[in-house]
Amino acid sequence: MSLLSYLLFPLLGLVAGVLAGLLGIGGGLVIIAALAWMLPLFGIPPEASMHAALASSLASIVLTGLSSARAHARRGSVLWPTVAWLVPGMLLGGWLGSDLAVALDGTALRWIVAGYCLVAAWQIGFGRTRAPADGSGVAPPRGWPLTVAGTGIGALSAVVGIGGGSMTVPLLVWRGVQPVRAVGTSSACGGAIGLASALGYALHAPAGALPQHAVGYVYLPAALGVAAASVLAAPWGTRLAHAISGRALRRVFALFLLLVALSIPWSG
Repeated sequence: MSLLSYLLFPLLGLVAGVLAGLLGIGGGLVIIAALAWMLPLFGIPPEASMHAALASSLASIVLTGLSSARAHARRGSVLWPTVAWLVPGMLLGGWLGSDLAVALDGTALRWIVAGYCLVAAWQIGFGRTRAPADGSGVAPPRGWPLTVAGTGIGALSAVVGIGGGSMTVPLLVWRGVQPVRAVGTSSACGGAIGLASALGYALHAPAGALPQHAVGYVYLPAALGVAAASVLAAPWGTRLAHAISGRALRRVFALFLLLVALSIPWSG
């Protein structure tokens, strides 16, 4: 591949960054869908391409999530007490989930990601919410059940390669949090999931899992190229999130997940 080909990763990062700010997902799902198709062109063995796509997505989410969270925090839409209860469980779950994902083959991972996207799309598009009808805020959710939920979110996020937004956002909305504040809070949590999960994919991978430019299953040109561009683009998505109504935001989220679900199984 020519050096110009590596510019595909920053271009992907621009899209991922906007989605990170808009939907609170760190752009993980769109990165996975794209990388699953792209990485074999860069010499990644087909049998390892899905693992590499998941690991590289999670590594890029560390910076993307932090950038998105910073932009949301400036607008007062991050519930930091809720973040403090969620993150410990997410760190543990991300580490354990990456260990499980490394043991699965690429085909199984593709169908798990696709199935997850379909379920999440239905939940976001049609699930009920307890958010107040007048749009008023609620007290930030707290307590050990959030830490337990965070462990599950972190584990599943590691297996499907995302920052957990498509689980954290519905959970918080169900607890009565306004959608835009749920997105901001989820963004702050995504960096923790990405860090623990990417470390797991790097350290749990078999020796020589990828031929070059990699640490374990983390393909560095993809992770760094996506992260660098997505950090710059995340504030654009944040401005969109604050300009779109809660109902419209949920519909955009659901449609996005459906499109990714349809593309993932045919990427290998």
